[in-house]
Amino acid sequence: MNNYGVTSSNVVKAKAKELGFHQVGIAAVDGVDTQRLEAWIKLGYHADMEWMNNPKRGDIRLVMPEVRSLVCVALNYYTADQRPQGEEYGKISRYAWGRDYHKVMHKKLKQLASWLESVETGVKAKYYADTGPVQDKVWAQKAGIGWIAKNGNVITREHGSWVFLGEVLTNLELESDRASTEHCGTCTRCIQACPTGAITEPFVVDANKCIAYHTIENRADKLPQAIASNLEGWVAGCDICQDVCPWNQRFAHPTDITDFQPYSRNLAPKLVELAHISNEEWDKQFTASALRRIKPEMLRRNARANLEASRLKNDPKSNNL
Repeated sequence: MNNYGVTSSNVVKAKAKELGFHQVGIAAVDGVDTQRLEAWIKLGYHADMEWMNNPKRGDIRLVMPEVRSLVCVALNYYTADQRPQGEEYGKISRYAWGRDYHKVMHKKLKQLASWLESVETGVKAKYYADTGPVQDKVWAQKAGIGWIAKNGNVITREHGSWVFLGEVLTNLELESDRASTEHCGTCTRCIQACPTGAITEPFVVDANKCIAYHTIENRADKLPQAIASNLEGWVAGCDICQDVCPWNQRFAHPTDITDFQPYSRNLAPKLVELAHISNEEWDKQFTASALRRIKPEMLRRNARANLEASRLKNDPKSNNL
């Protein structure tokens, strides 16, 4: 056990709030249950995301041997903007409407980590925001930020599930918060709304069936037919299970972070234009965007799959020509 005691949990939380984080909680490093992750991987539900099988995810001490506490944070990214109706438009997940959240989160997390290391001699800190072998959602629940819902997202009482998660690992021994309890109840709206049946049972999501996985991570030249025929306009991610969530419908409110305001071309992109977007146009349109993970050839593939599905829907006989 270390002897750092000057910096209290309340002081750390106040600093995190001062830096602009909307929620903050602290989790003690006393082990986490890895059975759910191990069972999920054993079923092959991680598809080809082999990084999910990194042993460090099961033991945070492999990430930072001297870690004693995790300062977990959340940023609300919801805006009041809505997508236009019409099959001619491609749908982009809310998380990617504005500036790349990694850049926004990392700037604030770096400030928090640097501050921690400056207040006491010998303090060490490392930070992550969906960028390392850390179970962000598990630690967020353990720190009282919110609970892991039936659709696999973390739901907070304050902002619903429209939040980005991050954490600072430190060797400070901080007082921990009480873990969040689950409040999905008997609701199954997310399960019923998923057009591909990706939520195979409550709290279990099969990436092999998930639109978000296929539009963002799948590098294949062609999408599986079961996915391609059920994209419903999605070209980058998918918000269906979040849009129908009662917690989001009741508690979502606009963020105060201007970086998360949508770039105008991300709200109503035309599928026809995305289907033929050039590498140069892609590079220009998605500067400083999380959408850069979706390479131009993938974006064209996703848009074309939607156009083909729409064509077959409106003219089923054309498939037999």
